[in-house]
Amino acid sequence: MTDTTRPSAATPPTSGPATAPRPGTPSRLRAINDRAALDLLLEHGPLSRTRIGTLTGLSKPTASQLLARLEAAQLVVPVGTTLGGPGPNAQLYQVNPAAGYVAGMDVTRSHIRFAVADITGRTLAEHLLPTPGRQASGTVRRVADGLAETLRQAGLQPGCLREITIGTPGALDPNTNKLRYASHLPGWHSPGLPAELQEALGAPVAIENDVNLAAVAERVLGSARDCEDFVLFWAEEGVGAAIVIGGRLHRGFTGGAGEVGYMPVPGAPVVRHARREQSGGFQELAGANAVLALAKQHGLGARTAEAAIARALGTPGAGEEFLAVLAHRLATGLAAIVAVIDPELVVLSGGTPTAGGERLRELVQEELTGLAVPRPVLRNSTVPGSPVLHGALQRALTAARETVFTTA
Repeated sequence: MTDTTRPSAATPPTSGPATAPRPGTPSRLRAINDRAALDLLLEHGPLSRTRIGTLTGLSKPTASQLLARLEAAQLVVPVGTTLGGPGPNAQLYQVNPAAGYVAGMDVTRSHIRFAVADITGRTLAEHLLPTPGRQASGTVRRVADGLAETLRQAGLQPGCLREITIGTPGALDPNTNKLRYASHLPGWHSPGLPAELQEALGAPVAIENDVNLAAVAERVLGSARDCEDFVLFWAEEGVGAAIVIGGRLHRGFTGGAGEVGYMPVPGAPVVRHARREQSGGFQELAGANAVLALAKQHGLGARTAEAAIARALGTPGAGEEFLAVLAHRLATGLAAIVAVIDPELVVLSGGTPTAGGERLRELVQEELTGLAVPRPVLRNSTVPGSPVLHGALQRALTAARETVFTTA
């Protein structure tokens, strides 16, 4: 899926070529310096005029003019002074949290999780809306009502959002604007849904694959920080992957890159009509239902895959045998992925790897080493809470900052 799914109306029109600053003009240079200062304030927290000048290489008078400009635009606010240093205390500035707000959502078969954050990235409120047995109709209303409740909890007014990102299973095909690979998500398959949501929610809306968003969160907040080439492997109810190459998500021509649940793998039946059957080899081998069936074979019955894995970790003998088979299954699919991608890193995420912890990671690493020529490092996810929700907020923040922080 690409950002072309966002309606073109999200981009404000210009009045003509004469209003656009040209590279090298004073207004363009001021805008570059302004954005550099704002990014430094996001990274470091409150800074003084002198410190901003040092970090940007600007003179004191220029740094002073920059801060005055940003304060007048309500993009920065004073927040006290330095203490304890030689000479007079210096005024500190930070990014104004009220300069803009964003929302993220994590949509699953059973619930929608909402979060709202200010432009600095601080989460102001989260809200969980159960959606058991929902009908295909009413999706826009449910989303609007849930978001309104989240804004209420955050103490914000309707219409304050600059950007909204929604994470869903499957992928939005950029050629048809329809959600694919997610027939279990009724109400989310209309080609006009992104535009309907934008109109109802009053802000630009992007719909993104949930595992892709988990990878965004992992790169900003977790185990893949500063890594340019990695695969995030997700195993929970479904099996999927996100592929990051050169620091950019690879989505594929129809948005379906990473839908590895449909990938034929040794040890699982070959499904010749995977799209019609909504199943595939790797899913049959490592999805939640397969994990539960495997646990039952080893006398480790449980209500959920995560509970079965937790029980296995505390059960010598049968538990270790179960984990060894599960690790072999996971490594079998991963071997095919890393043979093609050759990533530096594989991040294990989702309910299954999280429940298995370090022990399951070690077993998968050992199995993968014997099955594939590439030898990527395997790490467990370190993003707290919902990686999908964190990723949705991060993606929304990136888009919102491009608009809010543009001062030219």
